[in-house]
Amino acid sequence: MDGLNRFQAPFGTDLWRAIDAAAVEAARATLTGRRFLEVEGPFGPGLTAIERGNDTYCRQPSGDEAGAIVGRAIPVPMLRKTFQISLRRLAGHVDNGQPLDLTPVEDAAEAVARREEEFVYVGNAEFGLPGLTTAEGRNHVDGGDWTTLDRTLQDVLTAVSTLDTGGFRGPYALVLAPRLYNGLFRRYENTDMLQVEHLARLCTLGIHKADIDAAVVVDPRVGKLIVGQDLRAGFAGQDGVHANLYLIESVVLRVDDPGAVCTLSPAGG
Repeated sequence: MDGLNRFQAPFGTDLWRAIDAAAVEAARATLTGRRFLEVEGPFGPGLTAIERGNDTYCRQPSGDEAGAIVGRAIPVPMLRKTFQISLRRLAGHVDNGQPLDLTPVEDAAEAVARREEEFVYVGNAEFGLPGLTTAEGRNHVDGGDWTTLDRTLQDVLTAVSTLDTGGFRGPYALVLAPRLYNGLFRRYENTDMLQVEHLARLCTLGIHKADIDAAVVVDPRVGKLIVGQDLRAGFAGQDGVHANLYLIESVVLRVDDPGAVCTLSPAGG
């Protein structure tokens, strides 16, 4: 089933390919969860929910009672952002070969990517969707003052040791709030080594800057990103001035083992 309505647009496949490419490139620069989590899919737009865990009895039946075996499912959010491109500029590009500014596509892709990141790290409690920093059963470390160089490494080592003790032996990714990430670009006294370079030896799946409150160390065995509809553009119509377009995707984080995550709350930095 094709719900993108591309055949109704006043331009052809070459421009659709350019729009898709611009969207993917812009989204990739924002997305961090996909850099260290395993991704499965895409399975198509019809994927509205996925099973999680094993089927089990909702309660243990008594001797004369029939058992009720129930599975658990989580919804797959669909993310959508509209944008517009001038019909005159489209005509200039299609008919006269003039350059076409795809900034509206890139802005829409960044908005979708930011929302995906929100679901990955924070989730949505109302719909039963945990995130890496909110999942029940995750580990946590109350950190110290990260304005002190040595304390940063000490706290991350504590988080890694916590995961290692729990059976999650890496490799690890470290994800930081912008203020914490930017603070890593300091040199150790009397050396040429940046703090971020030192931590990269410990967190070999990368050190990533994301829109979170503090910090989190992740072993990728925590779960998978399940993709229904991968990022695509569609046509919604025109108003005589603009072509009304949109970007759409569906994706969910399936948390299999929250013990593979350790959040950190530095006291400073």
